[in-house]
This record gives sequence, C-alpha cells and structure tokens, in this order.
Amino acid sequence: MAVNGNSTFLDHTSALEVLKEYEHRDGLDIRDLMDSKVQGGLTYNDFLLLPGYIGFPASAVTLDSPITKRITLKTPLVSSPMDTVTEHEMAIHMALQGGVGVIHHNCSPDEQADMVRKVKRYENGFILDPVVITRDTTVGEAKALKEKWGFGGFPVTESGNLGSKLVGIVTNRDIQFETDLDKPVSEVMVTDLITATAGVNLLEANKILAESKKGKLPIIDKEGNLVSMISRSDLTKNLHFPLASKTKDSKQLICAAAIGTRPEDKDRLAKLVDAGLDIVILDSSQGNSMYQIEMIKWIKKEFPDLDVIGGNVVTREQAAALIAAGVDGLRIGMGSGSACITQEVMAVGRPQATAVYNVSSFAARFGVPCIADGGIQNVGHIVKGLALGASTVMMGGLLAGTTESPGTSFVSREGKLVKAYRGMGSIDAMQDKKAGGGGKDAQKSNAGTARYFSEGDSILVAQGVSGAVAHRGSINKFVPYLAAGLKHSLQDCGMTSLQELHECVENGTVRFEIRTASAQLEGGVNMESYEKKLYA
Repeated sequence: MAVNGNSTFLDHTSALEVLKEYEHRDGLDIRDLMDSKVQGGLTYNDFLLLPGYIGFPASAVTLDSPITKRITLKTPLVSSPMDTVTEHEMAIHMALQGGVGVIHHNCSPDEQADMVRKVKRYENGFILDPVVITRDTTVGEAKALKEKWGFGGFPVTESGNLGSKLVGIVTNRDIQFETDLDKPVSEVMVTDLITATAGVNLLEANKILAESKKGKLPIIDKEGNLVSMISRSDLTKNLHFPLASKTKDSKQLICAAAIGTRPEDKDRLAKLVDAGLDIVILDSSQGNSMYQIEMIKWIKKEFPDLDVIGGNVVTREQAAALIAAGVDGLRIGMGSGSACITQEVMAVGRPQATAVYNVSSFAARFGVPCIADGGIQNVGHIVKGLALGASTVMMGGLLAGTTESPGTSFVSREGKLVKAYRGMGSIDAMQDKKAGGGGKDAQKSNAGTARYFSEGDSILVAQGVSGAVAHRGSINKFVPYLAAGLKHSLQDCGMTSLQELHECVENGTVRFEIRTASAQLEGGVNMESYEKKLYA
C-alpha cells in the first residue's frame, strides 16, 4: 500500500536521524514570526506556539520571573492600577498568590498611602513598626484602631511609642465584648506576657510563638523596651500562601502603586514611600515624555532604594529614552486593553504582540524586565506575552470581575452576576472627583486626565469605555487557575521555567505558527450550545 505516493518505507527506528536531514525545524522562529515587513503587526490571537517534548510533570515547572531589576515574583502576574481593579484588597491577595498588585492613584495621596500601609501591615516577619498604644488609650479607641487597620493585637507601652517599656498587650478577645468604651485598656490588657529578647532570629521567634500558643510575641531589649513583634496569624499565612511575594528583609508583602508625572505627584510619592512602598509605576499612556524622564531621574536621586517602572511604551525608541533615564522596569502596551480605545480614537499605538517582542528584546540587552500590559483575555494570551519576551503580564479586565476588586457585584439585565469596569481613559474615570477631594479643580488631580495628558482640557476626549465584566470569584482561586494553566502550557512546549522559555525562543528551539482567520475559527469551540467552565 502506498502512503503519500511512497511504496518504499524507511526503517522506523531511524526517524530521529532522518529528522536531521531537514534544513530548518518545523514552524517559524521568533524573528520570522515577528517580521513586521512580512507579517504586519500581530496580536496574541494571530499565532500559536508549537508543542515540544514533555519529559516532566507540570508541577516541576517554575514560574519565577523578575518584575524589576531587583525584585522577582514567583507568579508572573500583576494587577493593573485602575480604580475598578486594584486597591488594597486586590494588592494583598495578588501578593499572597506570588504576584503583585499596583494600587491606582485616582484618589487622594493620603487614601493611597493608607492602602499601601494596609498591604505592608498585612503579613510580616518581624513587625518593625507595630501600632502601639498607652495605658490610657480607651477601649473605644482600641476598637477604632482595629477597624482602621484590620487587626486587633496592640502592644501597650509606657509612652505609647516603640522603644518604650512594654507593660501589656491588648488583643481582640480583651475588647470584643467590652461595652464600656471609655474604660482604659490598662483595665483589660494582658500583663502576663511571653516575650523574646532582641537579637533572636525569625526561626527561633516563630518557634517560641508556636509553643506559647499566644497570638503575638513582643520582642524586647535588655531594659524591657519594645523593639518589634511577630504575629501568629503570619505563621498561618506562611502555611497557606507559600508563594507570597515578600521583601527579603522585613518579610512584608511587596506593594506597588502608580503615580502620575505632575509636580504634585512628587509629594504623593513621598507619602507612599513613607508608608512602605516597594515599587512605583509611572502611569502614562505615552511614557516617552519630558515629564516622565524628569520624574524618573528625580525619583532615582531622591529614593534610590525604590524600584521605578516606566511606561507605557511600544517602540524601541520610546524604551531607550526611559532606560537611559534609569528605569528598573518597563510597561508595554498602548491601546490594547479591553476597555481602551486609544488606537481607534488617536490612531496611535501598536498591536500588542509586536510591541511586546520589539520592546522586550531591546530592553533585555540592558537587563530591564518588561511587563506586557493589555490584551490579556485568557491563559493562552499570558503564555504568548511571556514567550515574546515579557517577564510579567499585567491584567485589568481579566481581574476586574473578581471578589477582591473594588466595587460591588450586581445582576445585569441578562440575569448574569457582573462587576463594574472602566478604562482610566473613559469619561467616567476622567470626571471622577475623588483624587481632587471633590473640589472644582479636581480634574487637574485626576489619574485619568493625567494619564492621557488632559488635565487642562476644556473638552475631554475619551480614550476608554465604561461597562461591566462577568464575576469570576475570588483571586485566591482565579490566580492559581491562571498559574496552573501557564505551567501546563510550558509543559506542552517542553519548557521547565520561564527563563528556559526565553532562552529557547531566542535560540530558535521554541517554534511558532501564524494563524489565519480560518485557523482561529478552527481553534475555537464549534458547537451548537455549550457551557464554558474554566476551572474547578
């Protein structure tokens, strides 16, 4: 019997040797794929990765990847600084899952700084700046502090300050059922304390805490003065969230926040740094501006320990200017977001896949990590953004429907559970007066108008839309689903890590294929009716 016109067949055991006779590997290498002169500008839907060899389980894949020159995440996922996506709840849970959340700046500087503090205080190793009270603090004041900070264990010292003599501790159980709000905490606090001496390491301190069965372990010096503290709840969090993004020294959650490039944003940043900020993102739709370059240089001079991510950019030329100014990371994307209409209205931008490849391949020569920001609709898009050279992926609409995003869920006209979502270039966002405290000049302080250089415009030109997205449940289930999907995709490609993926894309081992319109239709669901359940 003839097969493909052949009636004489080779020895099947020689198949791997015969494969070497072909001049090129199957498919396209990254340079052929991303040749704009031949292919034009590509989006994530325009191509696929070709499978490799699976010689390991998906659980063996590691996702560690840098977000800046100095900070690496265990999960390469970042939530966008949009006012319907990231406030402190999102930032906390993204960090617990190994990613990071970028707190939006469409609010007052004090409100944004408070959100940063909540993230930094949520999980600690040694708590170096605990909330301290005095004997005369009332029960009512202690309850108010619990409401403000989200926890209720407060050490009591003689002066009410760190470095003063420890005299007791007030916990939730001490004040929970106390009805006399004017009673001083000295009458309800615990004075029989188990403590550790300054100089103890974190492992030893955690062991003492575990054996004591107490909720808090104060650390004191030889004179009995409070110097720091550790918390039992943090031990529990360490067990439940082993991938959590933490700083190396304090073991606090890593927190990022966005600011603009106006002069007043320098004052905003000072408050954020004082609150413990780790990464600042300069939020602009077009990052290659004199305003951003000046801001980068100022930040690197004033706050050398703070990592700065610049953007947004979509060309090598834009990237070069910000790299030369000293950025620690770049954010790539212009007009590709699900709620963004910049490309339509301004006729400026770039298809996201082409932008990510060109910028990240250039930035890699200087050791500058890149965030692929925009156009992410599913796990496959995350894989493609990373394969093209990005070290992390930023998501807005994909996370806006989760429980931890700002706002409340509601039922749409179609009877579906949804949450509000809007682009920062939408008229709704640009007219929001929260950032300006509700004053008549609030437009000048608005994050949306600043991002699109529209602070002084008498007529606002929308570069985004408002709408709603489907409710997706909790980040604590959705992000692990995205990470698991990413691991399985890398397994299909034969890659055990993102670093190996980048290396094999660069050397041509990982291959690609263009998708025609028919191929995209073929790769979708082709059924009369179906239910699309993403994870269980």
